[in-house]
Formats: sequence, structure tokens, C-alpha cells
Amino acid sequence: MDQKKYDVVALGELLIDFTQNGKSEQGNPVFEANPGGAPCNVLSMLAKLGHKTAFIGKVGDDGFGHQLEQALMEVGIDTVNLKFDKEVHTTLAIVQTFENGDRDFSFYRKPGADMMITKGEVSGELLKETKAFHFGTLSMTDDENTEATKYALALARENGALITFDPNIRMPLWDSEEHLREAMSYGMEYCQVLKISDNEIQWFTGEEDFDKGVERIRAKYDIPLILVSMGPEGSRAYYKDMIVSQAPFLQENTIETTGAGDTFMACVIHKVLTCGLDQLDRCKLQEMLIFANAAASLITTKKGALRVMPTKDEVLALIQARTQ
Repeated sequence: MDQKKYDVVALGELLIDFTQNGKSEQGNPVFEANPGGAPCNVLSMLAKLGHKTAFIGKVGDDGFGHQLEQALMEVGIDTVNLKFDKEVHTTLAIVQTFENGDRDFSFYRKPGADMMITKGEVSGELLKETKAFHFGTLSMTDDENTEATKYALALARENGALITFDPNIRMPLWDSEEHLREAMSYGMEYCQVLKISDNEIQWFTGEEDFDKGVERIRAKYDIPLILVSMGPEGSRAYYKDMIVSQAPFLQENTIETTGAGDTFMACVIHKVLTCGLDQLDRCKLQEMLIFANAAASLITTKKGALRVMPTKDEVLALIQARTQ
């Protein structure tokens, strides 16, 4: 790809994930304020892998908003296009973790600052100077952030950026399933790399079988590379006439799965930027999935995601340990 200032720019939600971390002396649950939001989780892992990244989004001009700004700077994400809203507070999410490590989210976002980003606040220079642009659906829940997202998408594509999309469905944040379907469809029309989870592809296509679900998506959208993350069943890549599957790296020490899909997505983007979207083959796809599955496995052993992404050496060490 052409020499540009940034490898990846992402737009979307940046928020505080309150995750339970024990109980107080009185027996009350204690919650830890972890920086979160799928797009920045992706950028954080990419920064760990040596990429230059930047974020487009908005937080409240409050204590949580400035905590998030500091967290992005600490992990190496450029905050030049992080905006602060003086009227609307930073979005909050309460994360309930179940025994199997899966989780449920309750959002304080009616409104939340991340919804308030406008087209006029999106830096055109960032989008002209990036090799890849990443986004999800949560930046299309409301009129203003939808306009900002569509503007960013159009400008990124116009300037030759690779477009990557992870729907990252959070159903409670949508006014209707139809609205969510429209947002997912719009993202699929633009993207060249789609990462979609097992439950998302089943909901969107109505197909229980993932291969048939991908066939339905391909019949309508021209997406060169589709990844399906299948939780404890591993992952699958669909590229040209190839289907490549890879078993997961299951962990005895899993605490929660927050950020696992984002970590996986970042590793996919890393491989595509390294090899080129047109230069993938079965071997490279297998390598991609092995590395991405291992990285996603490691993040499940830690609370939060954005600040604690694994290093490349840690991922390779896990792969080596499991393949000996």
C-alpha cells in the first residue's frame, strides 16, 4: 500500500466498561472502571503489533472522558480527533460476567457522548492519510453519528483505504431490529474485510449453518474476506473459493470474553496489511487464524481489554506451547 501517516484509523464508541472485581467488606459488588469500546480495543492491539493508529470519536468533558483520553495515549493511539462534549456525559456500560466467561451489557447511553460525533468533527486529513479504516454499527444508531460514519466511510474509500467492518451487535442500543439491519447492510456494502460472530451471522441471515450464512452474504455483497468467530468452536475464514477453519486456544484461566472479538479483528487487519488483501492463500489464512485465535484467547484471561492487550511475543509463545 502507499506510504501514509497512519496504518489504521477507527471511528466509533469509546466508553467506560464497569466490570465486577470482587466484593466489598459489606458484601456489595465492586466495579472496576475499565476503558473500553470495540474500535479502540482493535486499535490498541494493532498498536501492540507495531501499527500507527488514530481514533475518531467523542467522550464527555468529564472525569471518565479524560481518563479515556489518557488510556488511549498510554497505549499509543493518536487522540488528535478525540472530541469532548460539554453537555453530554461519557457513555458507561455495566458488564455482567457469567460463569462460562460470557457477558451481558447494560448501557447508560440515552444519550451518551459517543453518539454526538458530527460530520463536521471528523478529520478529513486522518482519513486521507490512513491505509485502513475500521468501524462497527454502534456509530450508526442515531442521526448525527450515522452521518459522521457515512462521511468517514466515503472519504476513506475515496482515498484508497482498506475498509474493515465488525458489526459488534448490542441489541439494547437499537430502536428496532430493522434499523440495525440497515446499518449492518450499509457496512457490508462498503467493507472489504468483514468479521462477524456466530450469533450475529445467524441473526442476520437466518441460517444456522455458517457456510450457508456466508453464501447469503456473498450473494448480496462483494466482500473479499469474511471471518466468522465461533467462540469455543474457533474461527473460519472465507476467501475466494477457500474455506479455512481453525480450532480455538481454549483457556483454563478465562475470566471474561470482553475484547476477544476485537483482539481477533486486530490480528486479521494486521495480517491483511502485512500480506495484502489480494495476496492471501490457504497457508496465510491458516497463519492468520492461528495467531488471531491465540491472541483472543490471551485477552480472556485479563479484565478489561484496551489496556492489557497481549504482545506479539506472548501470542507466539502460546502458539509454540500448544503446538509442541
